[in-house]
Amino acid sequence: MGWVIVVGSINIDFTAQVDHLPRPGETVANGVLSRAGGGKSANQACAAARFGAPTRFVGAVGDDDLAEPALASLRVEGIDVSGATVLSGTPTAVALIMVDPQGENQIAVASGASGALDGPTVRRALDAIDPPAGSVVLTGFEVADGPVVAAAQWAAEHDLTLVVNPGPARPVLPELLATHPILTPNETEAQQLTGEHDPERAAAALLALTGAPVVVTLGAAGALVLEPGHTTATLAPAPMVETVDTTGAGDTLSGVLAACLATGTPIRAALAWAVTAAALSTTGVGARGVLPDRAEVGLLMNMVT
Repeated sequence: MGWVIVVGSINIDFTAQVDHLPRPGETVANGVLSRAGGGKSANQACAAARFGAPTRFVGAVGDDDLAEPALASLRVEGIDVSGATVLSGTPTAVALIMVDPQGENQIAVASGASGALDGPTVRRALDAIDPPAGSVVLTGFEVADGPVVAAAQWAAEHDLTLVVNPGPARPVLPELLATHPILTPNETEAQQLTGEHDPERAAAALLALTGAPVVVTLGAAGALVLEPGHTTATLAPAPMVETVDTTGAGDTLSGVLAACLATGTPIRAALAWAVTAAALSTTGVGARGVLPDRAEVGLLMNMVT
């Protein structure tokens, strides 16, 4: 199989489980705090690796005491972090997360080294990699445009599949569109990117820009995919699970989608696996609290069919 090469953000998550999410100016007491590795791209790398894909990570950490725990949380999953850069005088990124009993969350990110990552740094790291055919490059908008475009152009030069998670949403540069990325926005991000409130219409608008399949995630409803040459989208419904925390579910979906594509799985089938993995990931606390392997996902898929 091909590799999954993830380019983007890595941080440490500080998660507080609270009775309810605070309103502006409100303090909510008696929370329970936990610390874990995070960052949307790093979460995606862990999801891909746990699913069985040979995975490499390219990103940046600071020169502080959080850098090694952040990288160690990837190494323990078998992820190659030789492409990670240490930026001196810069803190490692941190996410502050609050989760209520229904699994809904609020997240604030201090981007630190992930925010300082630039295109030339990414290019140098990627040029040291000799990927096998069929590999997939996965990147996202939690880092600046420079690293994303560098990863996209490197993928295009090596004839590799490119998956881009455009969250948080911002305008997609023409240089990125020209590399024909598979975009994986959530419903809100798709609306912000296109102005279309209907997810399928938003997917069609994005497909017209990229010429590539578009996946729009729909939370508990699953996700849809619209492919070139098709006028209607295909829905991959999510199985019913007992949700504890939705943090990182979209990251799990993107990581497992990339892992399946790296095996040559067609995108509709890949999305079915990814949606089921994302659902399972919500049954534990934290973005990496429950990252299912292929066997666990397959078992649930068999139970609901």
